[in-house]
Amino acid sequence: MYETLALYIDGEFLGGEGRKTEEVSNPATLEVLGQLPHASTADLDRALAAAARAFESWRHSSPMQRSEILRKVGQLSRERAQDIGRNMTLDQGKPLAESVGEIMACADHADWHAEECRRIYGRVITPRSPEVRQIVLREPIGVCAAFTPWNFPYNQAIRKVCAAIGAGCTIILKGPEDSPSAVMAIARMFHDAGLPPGVLNIVWGVPSEVSDYLIRSPIVRKVSFTGSVPVGKHLASLAGAHMKRVTMELGGHSPVLVFDDADIGRAAKQLARFKVRNAGQVCVSPTRFYIHEKAYDQFLDVFVNTLKTVKVGDGLEADTQMGPLAHARRVPTMTKFVENALELGGKVVLGGERLDRKGHFFAPTVVTDLPEHSMLMTEEPFGPIAPITRFSDTDDVIRRANSLPFGLSSYVFTNSLQTATKVSNGIEAGMVNINHFGSALPETPFGGVKDSGIGSEGGAETFDGYLVTKFVTHV
Repeated sequence: MYETLALYIDGEFLGGEGRKTEEVSNPATLEVLGQLPHASTADLDRALAAAARAFESWRHSSPMQRSEILRKVGQLSRERAQDIGRNMTLDQGKPLAESVGEIMACADHADWHAEECRRIYGRVITPRSPEVRQIVLREPIGVCAAFTPWNFPYNQAIRKVCAAIGAGCTIILKGPEDSPSAVMAIARMFHDAGLPPGVLNIVWGVPSEVSDYLIRSPIVRKVSFTGSVPVGKHLASLAGAHMKRVTMELGGHSPVLVFDDADIGRAAKQLARFKVRNAGQVCVSPTRFYIHEKAYDQFLDVFVNTLKTVKVGDGLEADTQMGPLAHARRVPTMTKFVENALELGGKVVLGGERLDRKGHFFAPTVVTDLPEHSMLMTEEPFGPIAPITRFSDTDDVIRRANSLPFGLSSYVFTNSLQTATKVSNGIEAGMVNINHFGSALPETPFGGVKDSGIGSEGGAETFDGYLVTKFVTHV
């Protein structure tokens, strides 16, 4: 059975009775899965009041208590991974193996935060006079509002929830209305783990209305958002107007630099597989391919032939390697990218069209011979399309990689330590992956620069966004 959808406010699950609802459907079959209730203004006010009330006690809770609850959530994640993953595949579309893998990986996030929340330390500053004591305390910032996306509904939500709760904050989370089951599962796990009422609250609704209402509330002191650059800028400006701290993990357009001294075959195969992960709907997906001219032909041949073997289908089918796009609106967007490429002289060497079957399916696509000003080279496609171009000069390709206002992730393939050092120093991105895909672990920073965001949602930096500094001095 698909997840029962509800609001979760002050420790209670609230159904759709008397509330506006919206349909949740399967992007592979178009089958309606359930009805998601929207929070009314009264529901939002109740969530705000519950979070504020809970914060007064939770802020003083023992780190050991927080750690115990997070540990329990990690355990429940592993125990329930198959059921949660199946529901995620139903409403989001990704292959079941990817869904279950996301849940299992996020159990590590809960475990990591369970340990690190016990190590939130202050410090003592040596005074100028012996009779003076100077102490720095790190305290939870307060009630947080978080907004998470549909592409990794479990991963993006659990990061924010674990960081806020581990820091001693309370949180109101608005998850993705298109793929809500994973967030519901998180609410049930924290509930079953013994989290006090009001510490975590889950609401749904029209995104712009819910975000505006929560951010304007004087109760909310911190805003965390993962999503598109335009929406992130709008929410950041709204939060800034009220002097509220923000963490923003926004879109990217990840450059891939493959040098001729790399293992070309291995790089092409790995990148092709990574490109179609979650049907390309990944903020750190490789999206601009710059291949050294001496390796270009070999890379293109292996890359295309690897994508030809990818089985596209319903995520619940055992042999599916790429599922549908999550929304009907994403399909015409992919078509628009292809049409623009063709208008500017690009060549479609693989795919380029919607698949003729029920559901939101688009073929894995490779486009070559594109000018730098094309849509594919300047706008994040967020789909299974790979534009592949040549380069010959290292300084020039670094300039091209840095030419956009984005700076989330990047990928470099080379066997030269000198080249790896030069490129990693030169690329403007929050994350640089050299010869592998090593981002998004609990213990490593995850965030971007420039238009791709503010702050980090991983590593030791995670708690920085949820803590304030208090200086205490006395004689």
